[in-house]
Amino acid sequence: MKDSTTADDCADLEDALSAQDLPALIAVLAEMSTSEIIPALERLSLKERALVYRLLPKDRALEVFEGLDATLQGDLVQGLQDEDVAAVFAAMDPDDRVSLLDELPASVATRLLHGLPRAERDLTAAVLGYPHGSIGRRMSPEYVTTHPHLTAGESLDRVRARLADAETVYTLPVLDGQRRLVGVVSLRDLLGAASDTPVADLMQEPHSALVTEDAETAARRCAEQRLLALPIVDAERRLVGILTVDDALWVLEEADSEDQARIGGSEPLRRPYLSTPVGSIVRSRVVWLLVLAVGATLTVQVLEVFEETLEQMVVLSLFIPLLIGTGGNAGNQAATTITRALALEDVRPRDIFRVLAREVRVGLSLGLLLGTVGLVFATLAYGAPIGAVVGLTLLSICTMAAAVGGVMPLVARVVRADPAVFSNPFITTFVDATGLVIYFLIAMAVLQL
Repeated sequence: MKDSTTADDCADLEDALSAQDLPALIAVLAEMSTSEIIPALERLSLKERALVYRLLPKDRALEVFEGLDATLQGDLVQGLQDEDVAAVFAAMDPDDRVSLLDELPASVATRLLHGLPRAERDLTAAVLGYPHGSIGRRMSPEYVTTHPHLTAGESLDRVRARLADAETVYTLPVLDGQRRLVGVVSLRDLLGAASDTPVADLMQEPHSALVTEDAETAARRCAEQRLLALPIVDAERRLVGILTVDDALWVLEEADSEDQARIGGSEPLRRPYLSTPVGSIVRSRVVWLLVLAVGATLTVQVLEVFEETLEQMVVLSLFIPLLIGTGGNAGNQAATTITRALALEDVRPRDIFRVLAREVRVGLSLGLLLGTVGLVFATLAYGAPIGAVVGLTLLSICTMAAAVGGVMPLVARVVRADPAVFSNPFITTFVDATGLVIYFLIAMAVLQL
């Protein structure tokens, strides 16, 4: 019921825009919640988005802006007046500002930074100083801390004093005199304890992440350990920031979108589909298509090498799509499984031989099943020799494809490449060419060509 209501509101919004009926547009926006306005804005053009945004009340506008992707925020900044942008930018959290600044031209980013109050500018600059892709650029430097010698009551006073500007108050890092992380204490424990209870009696052993650690790795640890917030520390375990669970989930969503796009043979779209220019969609796909087209020439060369074999037994050409398609699918299944296992840290590069052994067994099992089916049907249609060729080829290709598909993501991690890049597109090309070689060698041996 809620989905249909949201769709109706989006349709009403688009109708009011088409009719250029501003009173109707304001009325529709007033009835929509923030969570309904955000997807509606994602469907609009740049000019329409800026127009609708200007019609929102100030408080609602900030909520909507913070809910948009950083790329759409960047587009919106360039479509608004400077005073509107400055107010929104100053109200953002430092980590959200950094994500937005990464999407803006250098001149615009510099102007926005200089317009911030000194304290906010220093917080933002601190986050900007960490490497791209590190958790340091995704953490918040606004947090509430306590100390082991303080009491629960004193710690709660600290929370109350920072309610307006802290990123989260549900988890408090506990620091020693040198600002080193020695524990964490939850707001629930503070509220449930007597006011004179020392924090040292309440705090727990902390989980943390190094500030230069990969953002996806740290975010996944935060999510897997069900933490409301993960303290971020430097090399000497001094606290420099905190990663909240909602920011961790945002990082993981971006990483998953990127992996899925590359597994499918394209670059990820950095904004919602309907907001992405056609030229950007073309650029995200054309490079991969060119790479795969070049790789496909290997298949053509294999066919040229075995051209005489095909001329002697034309029926062999009928099974080429079946065999290379099955091999590609088997390789892609293995690669996708291992890529996901790497992301979840179920496997590591040092497990490469264990993975290889398992995938060989999986490939053999699949090959036996599919090969038996292929043997039966090909024998019934074209005779026992052709059936034997098809059956043996399916057995061999499935085994080879599963082994290669399982190992390639691990090799990618070793050479510090994206495992998704080494997955489906390249594995399909490799398995196609290699599978044809196997097919024709088996055919020549069985049929004595």
